[in-house]
Amino acid sequence: MSEQWKGSASSAAAPAPGPGSDTYKGWLFKWTNYLKGYQRRWFVLSNGLLSYYRTQAEMAHTCRGTINLATAHIDTEDACNIVLSSGGRTYHLKASTEVERQRWVTALELAKAKAIRMMNEQSDESGDEEQASQSDQAEVQGTLKLLGSKLEDLSTCNELIAKHGAALQRSLTELEALRGQLEGSEKIKAVNERATLFRITSNAMINACRDFLDLAESHSRRWQRALQYEREQRAHLEETIEQLAKQHNSLERAWRQKPSHPSTSSSAPCFSKEGSERAPKEEPSDEDEETEYFDAMEDSPAFITVTTSDNMLHRRSQSNLSGASAGPNSDWSQNDHGSPGCNHISGQDLLTRKLQRTHIPDKPNYSLNLWSIMKNCIGKELSKIPMPVNFNEPLSMLQRLSEDLEYSDLLDRAACCESSLEQMCLVAAFSVSSYSTTVHRTAKPFNPLLGETYELDRLDAYGYRSLCEQVSHHPPAAAHHVISQRGWTLWQEITIASKFRGKYLSIMPLGAIHLQFHSSGNHYVWRKVTSTVHNIIVGKLWIDQSGDIEIVNHKTKDICQLKFSPYSYFSRDIPRKVTGVVSDSAGQAHYILSGTWDDKMESAKIIQSSRGSSEGKQKTVYQTLSPKLLWKKYPLPENAEKMYHFSSLALTLNEPEEGVALTDSRLRPDQRLMEDGRWDEANAEKQRLEEKQRAVRRRREADAADALDEGREYEGYQPLWFTQRRNSITGEINYVYKGGYWESKDKQDWRMCPNIF
Repeated sequence: MSEQWKGSASSAAAPAPGPGSDTYKGWLFKWTNYLKGYQRRWFVLSNGLLSYYRTQAEMAHTCRGTINLATAHIDTEDACNIVLSSGGRTYHLKASTEVERQRWVTALELAKAKAIRMMNEQSDESGDEEQASQSDQAEVQGTLKLLGSKLEDLSTCNELIAKHGAALQRSLTELEALRGQLEGSEKIKAVNERATLFRITSNAMINACRDFLDLAESHSRRWQRALQYEREQRAHLEETIEQLAKQHNSLERAWRQKPSHPSTSSSAPCFSKEGSERAPKEEPSDEDEETEYFDAMEDSPAFITVTTSDNMLHRRSQSNLSGASAGPNSDWSQNDHGSPGCNHISGQDLLTRKLQRTHIPDKPNYSLNLWSIMKNCIGKELSKIPMPVNFNEPLSMLQRLSEDLEYSDLLDRAACCESSLEQMCLVAAFSVSSYSTTVHRTAKPFNPLLGETYELDRLDAYGYRSLCEQVSHHPPAAAHHVISQRGWTLWQEITIASKFRGKYLSIMPLGAIHLQFHSSGNHYVWRKVTSTVHNIIVGKLWIDQSGDIEIVNHKTKDICQLKFSPYSYFSRDIPRKVTGVVSDSAGQAHYILSGTWDDKMESAKIIQSSRGSSEGKQKTVYQTLSPKLLWKKYPLPENAEKMYHFSSLALTLNEPEEGVALTDSRLRPDQRLMEDGRWDEANAEKQRLEEKQRAVRRRREADAADALDEGREYEGYQPLWFTQRRNSITGEINYVYKGGYWESKDKQDWRMCPNIF
């Protein structure tokens, strides 16, 4: 505790609040419970409310507690302690120094006085609202009376116009009867017609004015009813809030009166300025029900990050930084020179993008006896288990591989980076982004048939063309090749190894992913982590990603180490957390990566590193600039939960397209029937296709046996568009694209494609 206390002494200091200061922030120690004692928390005083967070990073999403100073009692127990009480809630706080304690007390007293003054002003203003509403009503009534008087004036004018018009017509008629000349008579008739039109126009004007008055009166009544309804709703809401506040206070009192559990540890003393042990607190903290009693994680990160603002770069802290916290700056508009950034080539060009579908038929709600199917499958290879389509989603594994390209703009940005380290950060963000679509996607994709292909031609919209082919069935293996006009090429061969363990399903992708940038020649290689589907038999299915990814630039020898933390009920970390360090060929760390695989990734440039301790372990402390956003997940489409939680790209993957190969996944009948909601027919079609594939395999095995008996060589199955070659970097034999597919598509020559459907 003493080291943590010292570690915060230098970082908790903040400028004293001025008389007119509205916001005050800083570190304080807060009593949590008997096991943990005092814990360091980030406090924010703003608008009469004192809120606290575990770290500065939590300010963007999670507030651990708030107390209203307008009704709070502020007390000081000794030189460094502050006690805040409001209703049934009490905060016991401790500052690092007496001077810091006095700054906080001054800020709290000023904020309390201002909050009380604002509350009184609001009560006065609430009394004036009824007067204001009455004056508004009187103003509306006055306006209506004014409109009525104006309409009466117009009516009078109209009567006068009609009277004088009639007299004019009589005069003209008499004049016409007296004078029989042809020319004069025609002129008089014209004048008479104009006078008639003038009278008609006057009548139309008065009718329009009368309609306006009726409309204004009807709208006035409607506005009055709407205003009355809003007043009633406001009164009802105020009553509801008052009742909730009373219930909240009664629950707090009930919790305070509940017998506390006996303390399991007496090794959490809290030291005052004189070093004496503090007496135990009676009030329970509002953190007791959160994540306080968690055990230390065995695989906690081996480093700590401390965010440093630009005006603090010249300072060098002399204290132990083990208690410091990484808090990302929420101001993403900053353009620090250390953050990865290069010209972004957008793939969202609406002028060239082909309109794609935005929805598919809703998923049917079919019941299924899961245990009757699973109980005989324990320990078997998943690819050898006959599964109904109820466990599938209407996409094949080849389409799921292509879905990794949803955030291809990250590679477009990386292609124009001059720094290989900045490029590495974007490549790492791309490797993490491929898991963002799996957070709700617990269904199993269709196993591709041998020779099945899938193309994703987004040349016009995003600048790339992607081709996948199922090159092996046992073990199942798929080859993938992507070439982009924006300066990069990606290829991979993925073999899926999966085991059903009774409670969960483990999916282990085997094979390396290669990425090469055309201009720089940088060649990156990495492998995927393990995916685990939990609650297979009982409970709600959920998926997790865990393991390590090492991304290596084989040209510059730069390395990025990414760690996907497995979910644990006893972990303090946010779920789905990903952390990483980007280092150069000499092992010098340059960037810290952090985020979650289902939301976003950030990078922060390292400006200094040192050794520190945390939870009794020696760790490296990195001092960084403010983090910068590398990648942010796109929101799911509307009603995605009814469409297998597909992303916007996934909704388009199985959309029918003309000109694709005869082996394309879009043409697979069982998958199409499932997407249309005809699951019974899809199950029958799936069994037919699998039996057809087994018959072909048996025939191929028979041919191989005949060749062996005759002493001749048997070549075996060979993929159409990929061939095996030894990789010069990894030394592994992989399937790589040999060309010819896009040329065949241009010619629409698919004679070489087998009949697999």
